[in-house]
Amino acid sequence: MGQSLVKNYLHIVFSTKYRQNLIHPPVEAELHQYLGGTCKRLECPPLIVGGYTDHIHILCMLSKKIALMKLIEEVKSSSSKWVKTKAPEYTNF
Repeated sequence: MGQSLVKNYLHIVFSTKYRQNLIHPPVEAELHQYLGGTCKRLECPPLIVGGYTDHIHILCMLSKKIALMKLIEEVKSSSSKWVKTKAPEYTNF
């Protein structure tokens, strides 16, 4: 049987708690880089990471080695922990 190739592109969007405007420079750029690094670490190469003051967009490819639910869980939990250690005033992120 021949080889099957699949590419799953994901557009992930998540927001701050109560959609509060909490993501501002200089933390914004670092957060986007961190999220991209988290996706890379999970073998889900990010194509672009961006967003606005109250939400984040991630466009990445889903690895065949990880479930979608696990990717979302890891990205959200690690970014939340990162923001709380980098900028404690963002406790509602």
